[in-house]
Amino acid sequence: MSLLKQSLDIPAFASTQLALLDAELQSELQETSGLIANTSPTSLQRAGLAITNLVVSSQRTGLGGRTVLELSPDSATAGASGELPEHGIRTGDIVLLSEQPAGSAKKREIKDLEKRGVRGVVTKTKKDAVAIAVDEDKEDALSLSGRVWLVKLADDVTYRRMNLTMEKLQKMTESEYTSFMRVLFGLSSPSPVPCDLSTDAEYGNIEWLDPTLNESQKDAIRFALASRELALIHGPPGTGKTHTLIELILQMVKRGLRVLVCGPSNISVDNIVERLSPHKLPILRLGHPARLLPSVIEHSLDVLTQTSEAGLIVRDVRTEMDAKQASIKKTKSGRERKAIYGDLKELRKEYRERERRCVDTLVKGSKVVLATLHGAGGYQLRNEEFDVIIIDEASQALEAQCWVPLLAAKKAVCAGDHLQLPPTVKSTNSKTKVKPREGENIIKGMNLETTLFDRLLSLHGSSIKRMLTTQYRMHEGIMRFPSDQLYESKLIAADAVKDRLLKDMPYEVKDTEDTNEPVIFIDTQGGDFPEKNEEEDTGKKGSIRSLYGESKSNEMEAALVRQHVRKLVNAGVKPEDIAVVTPYNAQLGLLAPLKDAFPGIELGSVDGFQGREKEAVIVSLVRSNADGEVGFLSEKRRLNVAMTRPKRSLVVVGDSETVKRGSKFLSNWMDWLENNADLRYVDATSIEAA
Repeated sequence: MSLLKQSLDIPAFASTQLALLDAELQSELQETSGLIANTSPTSLQRAGLAITNLVVSSQRTGLGGRTVLELSPDSATAGASGELPEHGIRTGDIVLLSEQPAGSAKKREIKDLEKRGVRGVVTKTKKDAVAIAVDEDKEDALSLSGRVWLVKLADDVTYRRMNLTMEKLQKMTESEYTSFMRVLFGLSSPSPVPCDLSTDAEYGNIEWLDPTLNESQKDAIRFALASRELALIHGPPGTGKTHTLIELILQMVKRGLRVLVCGPSNISVDNIVERLSPHKLPILRLGHPARLLPSVIEHSLDVLTQTSEAGLIVRDVRTEMDAKQASIKKTKSGRERKAIYGDLKELRKEYRERERRCVDTLVKGSKVVLATLHGAGGYQLRNEEFDVIIIDEASQALEAQCWVPLLAAKKAVCAGDHLQLPPTVKSTNSKTKVKPREGENIIKGMNLETTLFDRLLSLHGSSIKRMLTTQYRMHEGIMRFPSDQLYESKLIAADAVKDRLLKDMPYEVKDTEDTNEPVIFIDTQGGDFPEKNEEEDTGKKGSIRSLYGESKSNEMEAALVRQHVRKLVNAGVKPEDIAVVTPYNAQLGLLAPLKDAFPGIELGSVDGFQGREKEAVIVSLVRSNADGEVGFLSEKRRLNVAMTRPKRSLVVVGDSETVKRGSKFLSNWMDWLENNADLRYVDATSIEAA
């Protein structure tokens, strides 16, 4: 196919993205407001989306001049332990905090409470308290009295940033397109790079800072340095992608380049900050302090604006703000409170002004700046220039998100693995319609799941990509099937990992049939192990699980998983070295008792476990029916994630009869397991007795 045929019309691309993003935001907002309006606080809490029966226990000024409220369980409902109930609220979540409606509250009253509520970001969750940094413009709502609750919201800030960027792209004239943009949209070809750079005069004799790099990592770094506009680094599971990026960043800085490093999530960015930290570079991490790992806070703007020389001028205003916060609690008079709020507003203005000047100084002095993709769209980087933008986990980011930093870029390096799961998109299966604005061109067939990484690869082919091929995670037997099926048989297991088993753990583990095999397949062959559709479940739990949409579970499989976990723990494997993953949330519900029985064990959905690893992983496939229906199990990228998490032991529990009918890939996997795994068939009676 010629380049011109594959090239994209930039305004049409931007219009299409705007329409798709609007549909996605609508579907997320509908889901959230629908749940808040139609589900009781208690049910929302059980679904992990809310925490009820809280009281405000303290209030202080946090990082960035934000007011932080600490919320604890209401002593009347908390019970003896004083601990929060089980919930799914995490640090960094955006939440709405409001007075808790009475059980009998009408929908309209609940809506009013929502309006009077205050939005904020969760800064910390402990067993007995949760802290929220609240939005400044709602300070008058801080006199929340009595019992309150908080509920998780959709994050619309990210959408605003993506929309602004797409609107800019849409309005650009052809003369404004940079040569970099032209390459990314296929209007021109990337500058060629020699195939073998190891003999190149400039890149052949690099002095490596990390002597442990393997040849494929060195090759990827040389390629990324030599490419003029664009380089993709393909990092299959366990191949040391972050390790490679750290060396690349250091080599770029050594060459006098200024680098902006981005990722779709805070954790992807923090991971890089942690590894860069020991190298004593001037690095700066942008982002809301609530969302950063404690280990990277010292590099964050909020801390540097207090500890650097430039930050000293900010500190005295903050002290005054703290004094004002304290005086609010002491006064009962409404008039006095109003006056104090007025003073706080003025102080905050001054604080912001001083902070902004201080931020400018810090940003300009940093060789490497790190932020999430949408965080790179904040005021701090408005007029900053970078020589290179590195995007980690680019195959898990929406393309519009990548353009937030890319719009001003001259060169980009994207790292990721397009054969693992793409970003989660809610509107794909929702009833929300994609509506183009009047008179705008829409590209048919484009969707949000196609990432920039995917698109560039199909646009320019493998000449813009280098793949990392030595993996340091899995036993050779665990690696073999994904390598042959998805990675052109190119993966090589490093010597240190290729034959290590559970029985070889650094602590004592007995040598049993469960600890001396890398891959075990427990084939239930259907029959006694039918799946269950949660929509049929009329019990109390069924209604909660239906908040996740229709989900499947399989009780007999859950019993088999519990039995296998017990055998591993009895052989000496520590529960914290074991994970159980499954594609279905309802199955996780059945497996929950494992957490009480074996504290430290990890349970998770396949999607949530991407990027993670454990010594032993048990995968419950759930599907077992007469029609051979496998639903979203047929997505090979999801299965790739599931089968590449373990280091020493992969145990697959499932019904080969159903699963092999799902797709060619599934059929191949079942055949491979039958021929290469330790194959076990199950007698249902032995499970019931266990």
